Amino acid sequence: MDSAFPISLPLSLRLSGSSLKIIAVLSMIADHCAYFLLGEVSTLYEPLRCLGRIAFPVFAFLVAEGFAHSRNRLRYFLMLLGFGVISELPWYLLNGSDGTHNVMFTLALGVVALALFDRLCENGPLSFISVALIASAAWWLGSDYDWRGVAMIMLFYILRFSTINPWLERRHICFPSQALLQIIFTFPLMAHYGVAGAILASAVIFLYDGSRGFIRGKTAKYAFYAVYPVHLLLISVCI
Repeated sequence: MDSAFPISLPLSLRLSGSSLKIIAVLSMIADHCAYFLLGEVSTLYEPLRCLGRIAFPVFAFLVAEGFAHSRNRLRYFLMLLGFGVISELPWYLLNGSDGTHNVMFTLALGVVALALFDRLCENGPLSFISVALIASAAWWLGSDYDWRGVAMIMLFYILRFSTINPWLERRHICFPSQALLQIIFTFPLMAHYGVAGAILASAVIFLYDGSRGFIRGKTAKYAFYAVYPVHLLLISVCI
């Protein structure tokens, strides 16, 4: 597979992985503030919720990228699981005992699905059944974005060029068709939560240039994930 359908874009429009993280975090905070603090009567409610639809697809994309580049995938899984456990209290304070669980568990289950896919990819039926069971577990547990979240992470990962052919260098001005394939196949899942938000999320993902960006080191990495439980806790205090 080669880089068919290259699309030339100004270099200034490219986004690093760190830029994607910042956009996803700001989108998530806007979404949760609108949902928990403003309510549907506010004129800002719909615009902020629309912007909020950017967050999860970008997080799912980043998990697929993070898994591909991680040197210790077990530690990556345990980090997501740990933040999921930490986030349960603020999640409960906001949602009560409604049977749902925070999105960090969905991301952690996505990593499990990716690990099983990598291990069993030579056995197609067994690989599919394993991934389907993990997606079903996300639905059964009631984790945020449930099976669609796991499926989205899987599609982003499977459609990476490094999974099919060696990763094409993306430091030039032309973006390969990989981004288009990822967006086309994940768009129906993204659109389930709003078409306008799915279009915005697709645009952000398309502009990713494959570079890591400025968020580096353990402290910055953990601070990025800590934003999730911290902002939920702050919102619960404000209600």
